[in-house]
Amino acid sequence: MKQQQFLEVLDRDEAERRWRAALDVAVLPAETIGVEDALGRVLAEDVRAEVDVPGFDRSNMDGFAVRAADTYGATESEPVRLRVNAESIPTGVAPTLEVEAKTATSIATGGMLPRGADSVLPVEFTDVDGGEVIARRERVPGAAVSFAGTDIGRGETVLFGGTQLTSRETGVLAAIGRERVSVVRRPRVAIISTGDEIVQPGESMRPGLVYDSNGRILADAVRELGGEPEFIGAFRDDEAAVRTAVERALASSDLVLLSGGTSKGEGDLNARVIADLEPGIIVHGVALKPGKPICLAASGSVPVVILPGFPTSAVFTFHEFAAPLIRELAGLPPDRREQVSARLAQKTSSERGRLEYLLVGLVRRPDGGLSAYPMGKGSGSVTAFSRADGFVRIGRNTEIVDIDTDVTVTLLARDQRVADFVAIGSHCAGLDAIASALAREGFSVKLMAVGSQGGLGAARRGECDVAPIHLLDTETGEYNRPFLDDSLRLLRGYARQQGVVSRMEEQRDMDALLSDPALRMVNRNRGSGTRVLIDELLGDKRPPGYAYEPRSHYAVAAAVSQRRADWGVTIETVARQSGLRFRPLRAEYYDFAIPVDRWDRPAVAKLRELLAAGSALRAKLIEMGFPAPESD
Repeated sequence: MKQQQFLEVLDRDEAERRWRAALDVAVLPAETIGVEDALGRVLAEDVRAEVDVPGFDRSNMDGFAVRAADTYGATESEPVRLRVNAESIPTGVAPTLEVEAKTATSIATGGMLPRGADSVLPVEFTDVDGGEVIARRERVPGAAVSFAGTDIGRGETVLFGGTQLTSRETGVLAAIGRERVSVVRRPRVAIISTGDEIVQPGESMRPGLVYDSNGRILADAVRELGGEPEFIGAFRDDEAAVRTAVERALASSDLVLLSGGTSKGEGDLNARVIADLEPGIIVHGVALKPGKPICLAASGSVPVVILPGFPTSAVFTFHEFAAPLIRELAGLPPDRREQVSARLAQKTSSERGRLEYLLVGLVRRPDGGLSAYPMGKGSGSVTAFSRADGFVRIGRNTEIVDIDTDVTVTLLARDQRVADFVAIGSHCAGLDAIASALAREGFSVKLMAVGSQGGLGAARRGECDVAPIHLLDTETGEYNRPFLDDSLRLLRGYARQQGVVSRMEEQRDMDALLSDPALRMVNRNRGSGTRVLIDELLGDKRPPGYAYEPRSHYAVAAAVSQRRADWGVTIETVARQSGLRFRPLRAEYYDFAIPVDRWDRPAVAKLRELLAAGSALRAKLIEMGFPAPESD
């Protein structure tokens, strides 16, 4: 029977069990393709050799084919003389003369060993004197020779069904002369994006719309899993258009993926369309965060999944439910992701009743262990998944996970390694330029925006290479240096200007803006240097919007530009890029606190070199509006 209740939230495992019970999933049929197209494909059957490899007794060195017994006793001081036969054996030519006793035949590496010979005397152990070769080393039978069939024997199984072919395996296929091979057909996966709010990359943008990242993410994720994606298209919330797209997808696909249209709302119609299939919706709503509104369904034997519209939710639920199915159809084994132990670096709240997948970035501690920093950008984030190293599962009955709690991190990629350069602290456009310069020098870079105070804490714990900070000591009037202890050194970065921004039509001065109760502000996250500056500016005032706390200068500019706020504090460079009116508030220094024991690490040493006076990076920062700091 079709499930009628909308958003009956199930446990994750129970949801998968019900969905799989309604499906009849099996490895897809085989197809035969050329070896030149076989890279990445999965063998449908065992491969047996029809030839010996090598197919003849082969010389492994340049030298002379000899009978080993004729060289016994040969030394530098008492060499042995052998008569040189009339032929020389290059590669690809069958010998015609037998090597008889006390004779030798010149042979190239890869040449076919002649009858009578059982070893090769390397050329460097010989001299030629007229028609004789002088052997200065003795040989044993089989020396410098690969006998026929010693690598692969005729009839031997060289590759097993279910093997995913890399360049190593395709090399084996070529070595045994295979021109074509039987592989599992790639799963065909149809992808449909829906929503009135989405536009395709390259189309015009306006406030309220978003670019369709899900279509691209899902198509490439399917390719990574060995499937063949077909992007059916992006469709407005038009039920007839979506029905037509679903019918087209079902006609030619092994799996259909839709994104958007799963939540309870008047404009979300994908579930209504899929509910009319048979058996239709199996599960609608899973106790997951992110990903609660996922819909698992089927049309006959074809699985159908409606993924949430938010990118992080869509990617997580794709990998939880759709990816294992694609691997199974493709003949691949389950993906057993590597797990590592870590210590949570920040206190985290979770919603009771839902299994939460908390994206984290990993950094190495001085004791060799790992610290896990929550990424904290929400299910609508596009970058969180791409920048995270792994995720932590937080149980359904857990509301608080305290700092320093031991957690298990499931890695998102195999062979995950800690970045060469880790910066934890305040974010800035200038830091992006610095990170780009380091990346071009061959260093892998990880940036985590947790604010200046959070960065200082990470640096004192030895969890990062640098902590970008901009903190004013009100007693001395000095930036950054007063906040360092003996475990940290300061690398001067650059100067920048903080100020109050508004839209261009707002021409009043700063005092007028701050005193107008009708205006709404946008704040910054607690722990950031900008938040310290804002609280100093406001004193006891708490204007409307004070609780709105985005984590970056770009987010502040966007809030003002899009009229969600009337004023905020950001840096001059971002204000200029966003076309906002800028009122200077304070010049400040954006510097780097560096653990003493990391000062000479290669990436930090390169950073110091890149920031040297007169460098190309220094010139770039000045061009961006970030002048060099005054000398100490």
